[in-house]
Amino acid sequence: MKSAFTIALMLLLSSFSVHADEVKRTPLSPDHPLLGTWRIDLPDVDCFEMYSLRANGTKRTTSRLEIGESVFSLSPYPNRNGFYKWVDKIVKSNGKPDCMGDISEVGHVATTYIFLHPDGTQFLLCFEQNLNACIGPFVRQDSI
Repeated sequence: MKSAFTIALMLLLSSFSVHADEVKRTPLSPDHPLLGTWRIDLPDVDCFEMYSLRANGTKRTTSRLEIGESVFSLSPYPNRNGFYKWVDKIVKSNGKPDCMGDISEVGHVATTYIFLHPDGTQFLLCFEQNLNACIGPFVRQDSI
């Protein structure tokens, strides 16, 4: 039986899916606070995901057997409510299942919002610009 967290994660990930032709890849300043490698543990499915965000506007994702590449647009600063807007488009996938057993579709675009903890070591990934529909924490794996 799946836990409430697992069900919420599956609903959240499926609900922000949209398709679009282009995502304007946004190179970021080398000191952008979200650059680096982040990990989220998913204990209900005995798995974790790693996101490596690069200054050139690309991301590498690993999730169980899946390895994927994305291009993204990420705001350089949080908005007045503290959220960074993140638009991510999958451009490569090895076609293997992720932590949830799904296979990511090349071309899939997701728009989410990141709420970064003040100390810069964790963030929440949110469907809307509020803390009511988020997953996390994603924990920084490299030094600041």
